[in-house]
Amino acid sequence: MKQKTLLQSALAIGLAVACASAQAAAMTVDSLDGPVTQNEIQSFVDFAQGLQAGASNVGNEWAQGHSGENLKAMALVYDIAPRQALLDKMVSFCDALLSERNDILPAPAGQRVIWTGRVDPVWPNQPDVSPIQTGGEQGDPVGHLGNCARQILKTTAVYNQKVAGGDPFRFGATYLLRAKTYLSEADKTVDQHILKSLVKLSDGNRMYFAANAPYKGGLPVPWNQQMMFDYGFLNLAQAHELLKDDPARVKRYDQIVQANLDWFLQSGLTRYTDKAGRPAYDWGYTMPDTSGEDNSHGSLDTAGLYRLYHSGRYGLQAAQLVPIANTVLDVMRLGDRHYAGRLNGTTGAGNSKDTNYLRSGYMLTAPFQAAAYYTIMSDAGIQDGSATSRIDAYSRFLEVKSVRAAASANKPGQR
Repeated sequence: MKQKTLLQSALAIGLAVACASAQAAAMTVDSLDGPVTQNEIQSFVDFAQGLQAGASNVGNEWAQGHSGENLKAMALVYDIAPRQALLDKMVSFCDALLSERNDILPAPAGQRVIWTGRVDPVWPNQPDVSPIQTGGEQGDPVGHLGNCARQILKTTAVYNQKVAGGDPFRFGATYLLRAKTYLSEADKTVDQHILKSLVKLSDGNRMYFAANAPYKGGLPVPWNQQMMFDYGFLNLAQAHELLKDDPARVKRYDQIVQANLDWFLQSGLTRYTDKAGRPAYDWGYTMPDTSGEDNSHGSLDTAGLYRLYHSGRYGLQAAQLVPIANTVLDVMRLGDRHYAGRLNGTTGAGNSKDTNYLRSGYMLTAPFQAAAYYTIMSDAGIQDGSATSRIDAYSRFLEVKSVRAAASANKPGQR
């Protein structure tokens, strides 16, 4: 299949997903205050039922594309309020995701020899480019599988139940078997591609692309792509910990995440006092740059950092994330729903273009700057009595709202 045809297919898939989402009931905001309501959760669950999994990773569909964002949103809300319908939807997405992996999908769409000279267990985002390259986007599918396994493994009541949608791909008839399959297959991608060929950790576990990799060979992995890999390693570590089956692997995954988080905090940041007299951060796209990251990638970085913080695994403290909230509010925010294209307050083109809304990753800074909660939500399009079809923004609103409710009830902020 030629590249043009693949892109046309991807556009058709995206249109179908958008149409399905449009047909679903919009997600409703009962109130910015108080605990998350049953109506808000149900509106999310109902909306999720109209979502459809993508047919491939073309255009990074399973990373920053619709399917990847949908899965992350569903898992985030399931952590807040477990619902069987939501778990089953996640399972259907992960079944589709795993079935589309290069070594599982039949030829000609699958079984492709990639840049390593092998039919590796990966999800190509440009399958008709020669050689077929891979990069940080491989971390997100691994993270989705690990995340879904984690959700099943923490829901012990479903272990021996048959999966509601059946077992069309023979990934395991019960929820427990399905979780074990997701986990082992995600580990396979890590073992047989990511850590075997794509990423080198010889510098104290810091992530560099392999010297012979066609994409950024020999260079440090950009921070947003590190967050993709970290998403995978974190969820796999958590799932294996729940399963109690491989403590050595848990330790290894945690060591990688910790080393790269430390690298970012110790070497990647420029610390300064902003115009409001508060501590702020700037950072670059990848080492050795420490300034000028764009609005889009900065949102992905921020969401990844919040994920690591909320896991409670890596010693990341709330005080270390406060300067990001200050940066968003004091430096990037140019006015109501107007944000600079870069973290340093300047604006360019493309990913560095200014926006008339707040990207959803930055919504997760709200717990660290409580006085700006209403401003942050409003700039992201979330207001009392409103409705939205932006699943990424809505799921993050529910996350922040649940954290605020827990704090007001004097409960721990981390789950």
